[in-house]
Amino acid sequence: MNRKTKLLLGAGSLMLGAFVINSCSNSHPPLETVPHVDLDRYMGIWYEIAALPQRYEKGCHCVIAEYKLNPEGYVNVINSCRKGGPNKKLDQAEGKAFLVEGSNNSKLKVQFFWPFKGDYWILELAPDYSYAMVGSPDRESLWFLSRSPAISEELYNRLVKQAKSKGFPVEKLRMTDQSCFK
Repeated sequence: MNRKTKLLLGAGSLMLGAFVINSCSNSHPPLETVPHVDLDRYMGIWYEIAALPQRYEKGCHCVIAEYKLNPEGYVNVINSCRKGGPNKKLDQAEGKAFLVEGSNNSKLKVQFFWPFKGDYWILELAPDYSYAMVGSPDRESLWFLSRSPAISEELYNRLVKQAKSKGFPVEKLRMTDQSCFK
């Protein structure tokens, strides 16, 4: 075996090793979703109460998401926020959410930029659809959503406790400023 081949094999082995170590260190137990979501009841406006920081939400205030069923079988998504402060200009992003087959509507793939899709799993949902906890199985995305701009401290603390038990880094959660809706 020549020197170049040995170097390529060595580099490949290092990369494979790093991948395996990274995969093992980021492994999580399976993430349970709610057993069923009635899409008609889930549609409408949701206020973001708290979230794990996301690059695309940096500087956002007064964050809401609006979901509408599309006749073609997917969900139209409009995310809105005021970048830089509650009195600043409204910024919106439009996307689509596709139902994951076999999930009873509790798992969706959301797409804002083709061809990229992100996981949107409904982890907790109030019986009256007044609040929800949504996240991703890699535990890098988490949102507490409500039909109103605020929730009780008791409910917030309960959601934090549930998220922590599911393996989310709740110490990174950030409350969302919803002062423009109060």
